[in-house]
Amino acid sequence: MHSSRQDLLRLLAYKSFRLGEFKLSSGGTSDYYIDCRTTTLDAKGSRLTGEVFADEIRQRGWKPQAIGGLTMGADPIVVAVAVVSGEMNGFLVRKAEKQHGTGQRIEGFREKGARVVIVDDVCTTGASTVQAIEAAREFGFEIVGAMCLVEREEAKGRPSVEKAAAPAPFISIFTASDVRAEHILQNDETGPVIFAVAASCEICGRPAVTNVPGNRCAAHKS
Repeated sequence: MHSSRQDLLRLLAYKSFRLGEFKLSSGGTSDYYIDCRTTTLDAKGSRLTGEVFADEIRQRGWKPQAIGGLTMGADPIVVAVAVVSGEMNGFLVRKAEKQHGTGQRIEGFREKGARVVIVDDVCTTGASTVQAIEAAREFGFEIVGAMCLVEREEAKGRPSVEKAAAPAPFISIFTASDVRAEHILQNDETGPVIFAVAASCEICGRPAVTNVPGNRCAAHKS
């Protein structure tokens, strides 16, 4: 796995993932909760998010003029990719048209006919991604791809997004299973604990929990 991608997964597992009993916005319940914004709004997390999304877009040859999504889960992703790429513009989709000023629903990049990619942070039911896709098409954008940072693999989210995005593909950077596995790995206490000889992680500066292979925190110990 590319280093930026692996570092982003580690950060998501460390900062954004929690085990427990949670009620979801969809009305269901889950034994875990993931809030990607604690990672995408983190200084290092923002850079990694921009790098991973931009790399994926380039590898797929979509060549969009802009990326965008429904506020507010998509907001930090859009900004991160625009800044890191230096070439992809950004736009945000309001949940409803504003009732003052120009009354527009699409903010930022607004060139009709442009090739765009729709992004989101978490896909559960896919409703927010679908809403962004529909608004973007209604405005006049050509959608060449749809992406989410973490796919929860439940509530029929993927089929809903794939249907709305077609013929454009829908991809996820990670699944919730990926993040859960990394979270469990970071919190696994079954192995021997080797205490760090220095006070902080040599990668991020957080308190170190091991000195093998170097002074590392829980997020970077593997």
